[in-house]
Amino acid sequence: MPAHPSHKTAGRNGEEAHGAATGASAGGPRTDAHHELRTDALRNRERLVEAAREVFAAQGVDAPLGAVARRAGVGMATLYRRFPTRSALVTAAYDGQLSACATALDEALADPDAGHGLYHLLETACVTLVTDRGFDTVFMTGFPEALDRRRERTRAQEALSVLVRRARETGRLREDFEPSDITLLLVAVSGLAGRPREVAVPAARRLLTYLFQSFQARPPARPGPLPPAPPVDPAGFGALDPMDEGPSSGLGG
Repeated sequence: MPAHPSHKTAGRNGEEAHGAATGASAGGPRTDAHHELRTDALRNRERLVEAAREVFAAQGVDAPLGAVARRAGVGMATLYRRFPTRSALVTAAYDGQLSACATALDEALADPDAGHGLYHLLETACVTLVTDRGFDTVFMTGFPEALDRRRERTRAQEALSVLVRRARETGRLREDFEPSDITLLLVAVSGLAGRPREVAVPAARRLLTYLFQSFQARPPARPGPLPPAPPVDPAGFGALDPMDEGPSSGLGG
């Protein structure tokens, strides 16, 4: 209990009671000006994090921080006040996305068909890698150090090993498939990062399906259809015509 409980009726929105509980203004109610400053600071931080996600996704984590500030509608002084270093901003921008990856891994482990769960986990990873240049760097190189979660990384490696073992034991993967083959796949797909989305996404899905068919212990005599081929220029691998991403064909039955 507070040392000096107040018997006043709380003002609108409970401001007096909240001020007494937090000890703002030497134990008095928090002023409207102070509350507005805190609200503005929180709003600026949220705008900066959202802007960073968009800029880093399009340009990578080495993008000029001025571009982030402009997109957020704030000055550089505000950006540095909220995030003193680039690493701090990258951490804030991608912390939630890395947590989402952990959730996707848990869902794959919960799938009763380990091969199906592994395919869709890899599809999620591949699409994210090619559509977010910043995530490509964070995921593949471990930048920044602030996101170096050794415990989570070890858990992810162990979970992938379990998923691969289950898929091998049920005949969904060939016996000589190793978890390290997943790294080879992701490295190959990450080369598409930075390409136009209408090229990168179907290309990543098509490559994944090609390779996953070869990973299977008993590939079907008539594999299911591949995802649509991307519109590419063989001379420069650029987009020729707009094209829908199209549905994924999954494991081909």
